[in-house]
Amino acid sequence: MPITGSLGRVPTPRSASGIALVLVLWVLALLTVIASNLVYSSRTDLTIAGNASTVAGAEALADAGLHRAFFDLLRPQNDPRTWKGDGVAHPWEFQGHLIEVTISDEAAKIDINSASDALLKGLFVSQGVADEDAAALIDSMADWRDPDDLRRLHGAERDDYVAAGRAYVPANQPFSAIEELKQVLGMSEALYRRVESQITIYSAQSGIQSAIASRAVLLALPGATPEMVDAYLAQRQAALQQNQMAPPFPLGLAFAANPTNSVFSIRVRVKLINGASYFREAVVRMTRDPKHPFDVLAWRTPTHESSELELNPDGQ
Repeated sequence: MPITGSLGRVPTPRSASGIALVLVLWVLALLTVIASNLVYSSRTDLTIAGNASTVAGAEALADAGLHRAFFDLLRPQNDPRTWKGDGVAHPWEFQGHLIEVTISDEAAKIDINSASDALLKGLFVSQGVADEDAAALIDSMADWRDPDDLRRLHGAERDDYVAAGRAYVPANQPFSAIEELKQVLGMSEALYRRVESQITIYSAQSGIQSAIASRAVLLALPGATPEMVDAYLAQRQAALQQNQMAPPFPLGLAFAANPTNSVFSIRVRVKLINGASYFREAVVRMTRDPKHPFDVLAWRTPTHESSELELNPDGQ
């Protein structure tokens, strides 16, 4: 008979075996959790490494597209094989990947330093900004550029930035990069992403060259509707396919700009084999120096959502 005392029953061999079994099961469960975490961590590391590798490869392909565009800008422009700064997208297959390269004169974009208020307002309104908010944003942009601290009617000057808790104040000089527009009071990150591909600081003109402008830029013209713009783009495409000069957009005649013939934006879209897309943009100024034929003014990966590299969860 087992001996019992005040502390209870002394464990029998059978009950001791049960306790040991429970401990073993707990240890096995713990080891399973640890193993699962290790597998998940390894899978995450592999996914990150795969994504990083894909991004690096996409960047290299995009840079190849940019350098191909540089080469064409240096070729004789009367050569029919030369890619020109006319806004036409050129597909190019390189190492099994499809690369789409578009070269446009910067006059096809809206210059945030010199564009007319009407064109700037059309740009913001076409992106869903209310009339009064667009007017305030335009005044704030003017206050950012002008050399004084006198606040325009709906604008913003030094005191307004301090009151808003900003760590900076207006530059009181023209924008030195399009990204600087994000600092203007009233400009949201979401709105900037929507207009980023349509603005410039390099044309130095109040209007645009509508014959090569994008759909989004054409929609910024006062009075333009999607139906009018789409009909014009179809007409323009038909003319280009017949090797004819593209006609001007009728509503663009009041906002016409001359081509710079020296400053071009290059947009590259890389379509990878796995279906992901990657974008890269550069702005170059051509020189007359054969030893230094062009200056790179900007080199960026656009931040707007449609230009982000899309990867599946496995990085494949």
